[in-house]
Amino acid sequence: MTDPTARQDETVASETDNATAPKAADPVAEARGEAAEFKDKLLRTLAEMENLRKRTEREVLDARLYGITGFARDVLAVADNMHRALEAIGPELRQAADAKVKAFIEGVELTERELLKTLEKNGVKKFSPQGERFDPNVHQAMYEVPTSDQSPGQVAHVIQAGYMIGDRVLRPALVAVSKAAPKSPASANDNPQPDNASQ
Repeated sequence: MTDPTARQDETVASETDNATAPKAADPVAEARGEAAEFKDKLLRTLAEMENLRKRTEREVLDARLYGITGFARDVLAVADNMHRALEAIGPELRQAADAKVKAFIEGVELTERELLKTLEKNGVKKFSPQGERFDPNVHQAMYEVPTSDQSPGQVAHVIQAGYMIGDRVLRPALVAVSKAAPKSPASANDNPQPDNASQ
């Protein structure tokens, strides 16, 4: 015969096993979760690839535009020397010069113009800020000039022209900046100061 207590123990044991055994997961819900996870990874990867493409495109454009910066700086010294040579020849010397010297001067002027045109073709532009408001981002102040002709903070004189490459400063313009002229002694006497020595 079978023992009723043994049957009861088997029933309790099978119920306990059913309660502790994990329930079978829904395969459709699992598949949907994985699909959502893969979709998220795909979208993130696509966004990263798009950012990488834009960054690479920007770097290639910068390299194309600003890659000649070092070379352009070196060539500016040549342009400056040509300009100084032409400025050294005053109008009187030009008028008094014979035909060969005039032809030589014209050749140097033509070479300077061609050099500036070539620089401009490659994105390097010359600027001369005479009379503009002083901007420390594109101008380098060399000294101040007291003047009543211009308002303070204006570029009074351009010592050396500046150059831009694209939208960046290749070399700032060297300038003299205007400042307010000192007051004359007559205007200083209009406001007498109290005499501290008598106290």
